[in-house]
Amino acid sequence: MSGLRVRPAEPADFPAVARLTVAAYEADGQLKGEHGYGEVLADVSSRAASGEVLVAVDEVADAVLGSVTFVLPGTPFAELSGPGEAEFRMLAVDPGAQGRGVGAALAQACVARAVELGCTALVICVRAGMADSAHRLYSRLGFVRAPEKDWAPAAGVDLLGLRLALTRG
Repeated sequence: MSGLRVRPAEPADFPAVARLTVAAYEADGQLKGEHGYGEVLADVSSRAASGEVLVAVDEVADAVLGSVTFVLPGTPFAELSGPGEAEFRMLAVDPGAQGRGVGAALAQACVARAVELGCTALVICVRAGMADSAHRLYSRLGFVRAPEKDWAPAAGVDLLGLRLALTRG
């Protein structure tokens, strides 16, 4: 998508990131029956303090269209990354901007950041039954199932691990 730029989030972006993240998760049905996860998604300052929050911005409209949190193993928001791996979480695209390449741009920015840091792999987890469009996106980028990374943070919330091996140089 032309006019789309991915950059580190600034504190002024945090309210928009909180709003669009919660809206995207709600639109995808991922907050049904959840207790407290909406608050975690909306707490952008905590994510930014322990990882890198990236935003995709429509430069023409000067609007934040999506965001993602990039983290390294051992940090508070890391869930499944091990030594040499990076992960990203909470990739969200404003429901009104979905289908415009925003998610792909954010995921590709995380791949580039992991390569830049010399990581050997990038890992993510997706909710079982998540939208097919998300699974297609990750498959197109080269992510493959990593069943050893599967886990469940709560009863009825089954997360599937995906991994992208990275080559240096």
